[in-house]
Amino acid sequence: MPTLGYFFISVAVLILGYVFYGKITEKLFVPNFKRPTPANAINDGVDFVPLPTWKIFMIQLLNIAGVGPVFGPIMGALYGPSALLWIVFGSLLAGGVHDYFSGMLSLRYNGTSIPEVVGHTLGVVFKYFMRIFSLVLLVLVGVVFVTAPAGILTNLSPSWANLNFWLVLIFSYYFLATILPIDIIIAKLYPFFAAILLIMAIGISGGLIVKDYNFYGWAIQEGRSVFANSHPAGLPLWPMMFITIACGALSGFHATQSPLMARCVVSEKNGRLIFYGAMVAEGIIGLVWATVGMTFYKSPEALSQALISGGSPAAVVNEVSFALLGKIGGVLAILGVVVLPITSGDTAFRAARLIVADMLGVGQSKVNRRLFIAIPLFLIGAVLCKIDFNIIWRYFSWSNQTLATVMLWSAAAYVVRRGNFHWLVTLPATFMSATVATYICVAPEGIGLNFTISAIIGISFAAVCLIAFLSSLNYFRRKILLELSRAIPTT
Repeated sequence: MPTLGYFFISVAVLILGYVFYGKITEKLFVPNFKRPTPANAINDGVDFVPLPTWKIFMIQLLNIAGVGPVFGPIMGALYGPSALLWIVFGSLLAGGVHDYFSGMLSLRYNGTSIPEVVGHTLGVVFKYFMRIFSLVLLVLVGVVFVTAPAGILTNLSPSWANLNFWLVLIFSYYFLATILPIDIIIAKLYPFFAAILLIMAIGISGGLIVKDYNFYGWAIQEGRSVFANSHPAGLPLWPMMFITIACGALSGFHATQSPLMARCVVSEKNGRLIFYGAMVAEGIIGLVWATVGMTFYKSPEALSQALISGGSPAAVVNEVSFALLGKIGGVLAILGVVVLPITSGDTAFRAARLIVADMLGVGQSKVNRRLFIAIPLFLIGAVLCKIDFNIIWRYFSWSNQTLATVMLWSAAAYVVRRGNFHWLVTLPATFMSATVATYICVAPEGIGLNFTISAIIGISFAAVCLIAFLSSLNYFRRKILLELSRAIPTT
């Protein structure tokens, strides 16, 4: 098979997975198309605002598709074609399930933030854990999604528009998007940003084809296993690649974003397109950039050197875009990549504001209450901008996947309450439990143990989580039924 075929097959599997596995996921949740949604029941004109489904889909896609499905897959490409498999099957079996349940459970619990949702399903201990962990993640995301686009724009600008200039400008936009009603900035600008995003994805992949690059030339060789690890530094494929790619296949950050759109959905029948569908679309973006890493560069060493010399994947984006699309097309493609983090950074801070508001029980209809929460969050973010990007990214990736793991367990508990086949959610939750535990043990920024000991600890931790979950099935059935009856009447 021509190596180009692997790319199109991967895209096709993602699309077919949305059609079929997305429907299975929907049946596990059991949506009620007649149930009033928070957008209709509350409608405060700030965060709870009914919006058209097509617009919500675009906003959700841009919310979740930050630099994660660009930077993560570029770095994940160092590991070889296994990155493609994780993007495809991770998006369908874990990421899409995670995103759908995080959005739909928020719908069921009056549009509350994800820590409150987890509290309903897993109990008060997990609620407080998720409050702290979600806030840490969102601030890290906001910082990553300020520094990344600022770095790219600095490379395109005259000398007077330095990094600090762009940091201040982007932070100013984030602040406005955080405190203003969602239909003032976000709902109006995102459709235009989506057009740029499409130009970027189609242009980059089309450039590789038109210029006749050898797709996955160094990654797929005659007689070589598709699972072979090609990382120049010899880092273990598992768990490192699964944490590195992050948003391109599974992301806890998405769970913090889905409630933003759950507050705007007008019918539960739209949930599969908005939440599961946006994850599939992000997976396709991830495929494009993983393919760039394994195709534009002639060896993993060449890609690694580009990442090291440039200081971040932003340098790779800059080099690839101009080489494939020329000056004008390159600028458009780079702007597409700039749009991705900006349209996630703004909603990261917005989601952080709402989580704090839910924690404190402070209504957000008045602007002074929104400012009371937003200003301290931005001050913390400004301080963190001084930390090296690569350090921030590693901690972001791990905390991101850890939050996703907790959300998957929460979804599994809900499915138990429904009496459905919970293993379709429990198995991804178990796998990710082993992954995040092993990573924090083996990673240099973690404990730094050797791989064998780390793997034993990680797998043992996942086994304990699974056993604890299975031992608590009757508890979850009773508790979730009680909590649901208090939140929104079941039908």
